[in-house]
Amino acid sequence: MRRLLIAVSLLLAAPAAAVLPDEVLPDATQEARARGLSKDLRCVVCQNQSIDDSSAPLARDMRVLVREQIAAGKTDAQVRDYLVERYGNFVLLQPPVEADTLLLWVGPFAVLLLGGAGLIWWQRRRPAVPAGSDAPLSVTERDELDRLSGPSN
Repeated sequence: MRRLLIAVSLLLAAPAAAVLPDEVLPDATQEARARGLSKDLRCVVCQNQSIDDSSAPLARDMRVLVREQIAAGKTDAQVRDYLVERYGNFVLLQPPVEADTLLLWVGPFAVLLLGGAGLIWWQRRRPAVPAGSDAPLSVTERDELDRLSGPSN
């Protein structure tokens, strides 16, 4: 029974593994806000993790910064704007569609379309040979084949 309780406790604590006890705000409401914000902010070191999930030292610094801003009475929008001003739109896991982030949003689709267009172009450039039939040899090819195969009997 005791092992089961420990296992359940570890599973429940798993999402909070990166947040250290000394980072947690004493006010539960403020801590919930901080956790919500941290889930939407990208760790600039890990790049594909939120600062809430990352154990990188910079992610810890960013979590502390978020909590300091919240404790100072800033709104969620003000905290997010502060971090964007400091780190750029890259810090947001879902950056806004703007001129400087357009490549992030359009880039994958452009690569896919260009790859498809290149594949179609390559297919059309290949000479068409009917399936199951061999094209007849030209006179030059026949002479070259005869020369390479040696004298015929």
